[in-house]
Amino acid sequence: MKTVLGIAGAVAALFLTIAMFGTAGWTRPPLAVSQNGYRGTGMDQVESRADAIAVKAENVAPAPADPAEPGGDLAGKTYENVKVLQNLTTNEFNRLMVSMTEWVSPEQGCTYCHNTENMADDSLYQKRVARRMLQMTQHINTEWKQKHVQGAGVTCYTCHRGQPVPANIWFTDPGPNATSGFIPRNNGQNLAKASVGLASLPYDTLTEFLGQKEIDNNLIRVNATTALPEGKGKPIQAAEKTYGLMMHMSQGLGVNCTYCHNTRAISNWSESTPQRVSAWHGIRMVRDLNGNYLEPLLSTFPRNRLGVLGDVPKVNCTTCHNGVNKPLNGAHVIDAYPELARPVVAEAPAGAAAPPALPAPAAPAPAPASPAPAMPSDAPKP
Repeated sequence: MKTVLGIAGAVAALFLTIAMFGTAGWTRPPLAVSQNGYRGTGMDQVESRADAIAVKAENVAPAPADPAEPGGDLAGKTYENVKVLQNLTTNEFNRLMVSMTEWVSPEQGCTYCHNTENMADDSLYQKRVARRMLQMTQHINTEWKQKHVQGAGVTCYTCHRGQPVPANIWFTDPGPNATSGFIPRNNGQNLAKASVGLASLPYDTLTEFLGQKEIDNNLIRVNATTALPEGKGKPIQAAEKTYGLMMHMSQGLGVNCTYCHNTRAISNWSESTPQRVSAWHGIRMVRDLNGNYLEPLLSTFPRNRLGVLGDVPKVNCTTCHNGVNKPLNGAHVIDAYPELARPVVAEAPAGAAAPPALPAPAAPAPAPASPAPAMPSDAPKP
């Protein structure tokens, strides 16, 4: 037996030696490294240059349409049943409609949303959804400008990328045996799911953390704030869910933990980067959009557009970011389409409640001179 093991060990050693000589000239791929925190903390973003180039190429904003000729009647007078953009001039309205077609349905054309025999007809659900999405876009570019999207803004293309249905939407994950009636006691984890990097983390954290109307229904934390438990919660399971959400955000933005956190003290806001404040607001923006714009469209979407459990398609971090820390590489897409940054001027369509005024968390990003961000006033205390 010892002889057999000795021979096997010698063969393994031989192959390892050959592999060592055969790979002696290999070098690691060229890396792109950017410092994201204080020097000496190791808060760097590291990726291969090839991947960085490929991802950047996938996130190029389309060229804007030529400006509309000034003057003319308002679209609300020229066309029937214009409920959101009636205060644009007819030329501005037509320019935006052409751009929306290129952003959302370049292959299907106008007929994806419109009955071309009667353009005022609302029978197609796509038109009713598009109207609400216009309101949502205006809401993002006004209410969330200072808190998250800044001067870059968003357009329909930010999410759609030339597809009627954005590639990065999500539904509540039913888990295994969703149709059998059997509910496993697995804490929603221990399955290889891409949403958490094929880890054993809970795979449906988006429903809990990004599908809520009310801000902070579920605290996103890893460490408790007291030495002993104060309730019936399960802090370890809660921490695993938080890590699942962080994994999603890391993949969605193409960054690692140190983009927002100093890993020496993950929860410490004073040692975090300004990006953590932006991410804090981004989570609440996504909740706002899902709770006040998408979930109320449940009766508008046909059954084939709903998830396995009958829920509507929703947005997450990846929907806009698509693997880069700034959507479309930070292009200021709203500059050429200021009408998408105007306040909503029309009532919501039937079946969709008008969004309530969202209380703004007092969390201005720190001045550029100071890299340490100010902790949002209503954020969990570290």
